Formats: sequence, C-alpha cells, structure tokens
Amino acid sequence: MKERPIYVISFITAACLIGDSMLYVVLPTHWTEMGLTSLWQIGIILSVNRFVRLPLNPFVSHLYKKLSARNGIFIAVFLTILTTVGYGIVSNFIFFILLRCLWGVAWTFLRLGAYFTIMDVSTDLNRGKCMGLYNGLYRLGSLVGMLAGGILTDVTGIRTTSFCFAAVSVCCIPIVFLYIKKSSKGMVAEQSTKEANFSFLKNLDILSILCIGMLIAMIYQGMFTSTISYLIEIHNAPAIPVGDFIIGAASLGGILQAIRWCWEPFLAPKVGSLTDTKHNRYPLFLVSTLLAGILFALLPLKLPNILWFLILMLLQLTATSLTTLADVLAADAAVNSAKVKIMTLYSLLVDLGAALGPILAYGMNQYIHPYASYFGASLLLLWISMRYTAKK
Repeated sequence: MKERPIYVISFITAACLIGDSMLYVVLPTHWTEMGLTSLWQIGIILSVNRFVRLPLNPFVSHLYKKLSARNGIFIAVFLTILTTVGYGIVSNFIFFILLRCLWGVAWTFLRLGAYFTIMDVSTDLNRGKCMGLYNGLYRLGSLVGMLAGGILTDVTGIRTTSFCFAAVSVCCIPIVFLYIKKSSKGMVAEQSTKEANFSFLKNLDILSILCIGMLIAMIYQGMFTSTISYLIEIHNAPAIPVGDFIIGAASLGGILQAIRWCWEPFLAPKVGSLTDTKHNRYPLFLVSTLLAGILFALLPLKLPNILWFLILMLLQLTATSLTTLADVLAADAAVNSAKVKIMTLYSLLVDLGAALGPILAYGMNQYIHPYASYFGASLLLLWISMRYTAKK
C-alpha cells in the first residue's frame, strides 16, 4: 500500500498533538492549579511554540540531511512524551515556556518529516489526496485533545490527564520502529546536494506561492481560529439561545472547531483528490478564495442567526479547502525543483503566518474596528483570487 507511510506519520502526529491541544482548553480554566499567576501568561505559553519554530525550521531541515525519517520521528515522539508529562508536573511559568519550546522542536520534526514523506511517496496524480489525507488525519489529535482533555481534567485533574496523554505518545514508539523504514542515510541527504544552486530570487513564482500559503495560514490558523469565540460574542452575545438551550460563545466556538476536525479526515483528502489531474488545482483554489473573501465580508452584517452561523460553517469549509490546496501547491513547486529548500521555507512562512494572525487580528479589532480583521481577510482573499485569475 503506497499510502501506508502517510497513514503512519499522520496517526503518530495525531497522537503527539493530543497533549498540545489539551492545553488550549485546560489552561484558560485551570491556570491557577497549574502554577500560573496571571492570565497574560496563558497567551505567551500557547503562542511561544509557534515563534520558536521560526528559526527551528531551517535547523531541523539541516538535521534531516543526516537523520533518517525513523530517527527524526523518534526524536519528535520522545520530546512529546517529555513535554506532555511535564504539563502535569511543572508549576512554574518559566518551566512551561521551556516545555513549549521543546514541543516546538517536536512539531517541527513531525511536520517536516511528514512533508518530505508525502513528496517521496506521492506523484502528480495523487499528491493532493496524500496531502489532504495527512491534514485530515493528524487533526484528529486536536479533536481528541480538546474534547477528552477538558473532560478528563475536570474529572481527574491535570496530572492524571497529562500522564494518560503521554502514555498515548509512548504507544507510538513501537510504531516508529515497526513501520518507518530504517535507513543509514539522512532523509533528504541526496536531494540536498542537488539543490545547492537553487535561489528563490531566481524563482519568484515559487516564492509567491509560498507567500500565499503564509497568508492563508495567517487568516485561518491564526486569525479566524483564535477569534471565532470573540466573533460570536460581539456579533450575538456572550450566551446564545439554541432551541431550548443557552450556549456560551466560547463553547459554541469550540463546537464549530470540533465539527471541522470531524469532517477533515474525509473532506480534506476528497478536496485533494478533486485536483489530482493535470492543471486542475487552480480552479478550485480560485473558487475557494473568492467564496471565502465574500463570506468574510458578510460577517459584520446583522443576519438571522441560522444564516449567520451557516456563513461560519461555509468559512470552515473554505478553511479545509484552502489549507489543503496551499500545501499541495507548495508541494507541487517543491517536487519540480528543490523540495528541501522550498518545503523548509514554506513551513517557516506558515508558522510565521499562524503566529502573526492572532496578534494582527486582536490589534486591528481593538484599535481600528471590531470587525477590522475580517474586512482585511476578505480583501486579502479577493486580491489572491484576482491575482491568480489574471495569471492563469
């Protein structure tokens, strides 16, 4: 089965992601129990792993020239176990920062290892499906971490929850040695020697594709994901009536995110598969950017609740589509020229976009207009759509 390496690394990534995702729901409600003294510390703890990944991407990429896929993924799993156990033990802000930096190292090994694996085992006829498969499956870790993490912590406490999730990561160790091929050479050693003369300054079209991926990450992974509860609250109220029930804005935002992670294992590979014919990626990409640009512009309107929440769900669909397609377009460019350099820079730019998104969103919403970041996202997406329509 040619896609087996993708299934393996996807499920390993998902298992490692559980502990990280758990923090996003546990820290805001159990921060005093975990030894923190101020709310601002939560924001730093949850974002520092993204910023630390910026210099780590080229460093880890260089290590993969000497490390096999098996060794690189094992390092990631080992660091994940340490950090997840640490969440239940440490009770000091500085130690939490160190743990999150270690998680940043683990995630960089996982993601670059996955990108290089996908390009090794895929072809032009199935690369979209393979990238969608990876994006969809690894997000199951976010779903489990947030849903099970919150419940387990409320019932058993943070220490027991962290130890349980660390045990899940321990189970990945035999999988690494059984299903990831052993090699005495670095994962990208041969490819790196072929890329010595590659320059982004001479390949501005490729650089443009990677920057589009950064903007997509900034809009969806950074801005939209971090502000969805805020958006629901300012547009409706802190608590929203749904039938005979009242649901808080934060809970409703979490539910909407969980719905997306439920459909991604099925929808993301389908989106990728639809584009796995020659020259067929851009039509769906352009339709998605155009639709998303219009939907973001509609968010400030006072619409009936059902219609407004339908717009949010459609935006979640465009998030699945555009995140998958941005990854595939970057992988296409990489396979045809310099996959190590291109995917390393792409990974760095995606991290940069995801890290800048929340900062820009809350800054614009506070100092310009409560909906400023959504107007900005709409303009960016419409510009991308027009730019590539003219180009193609």
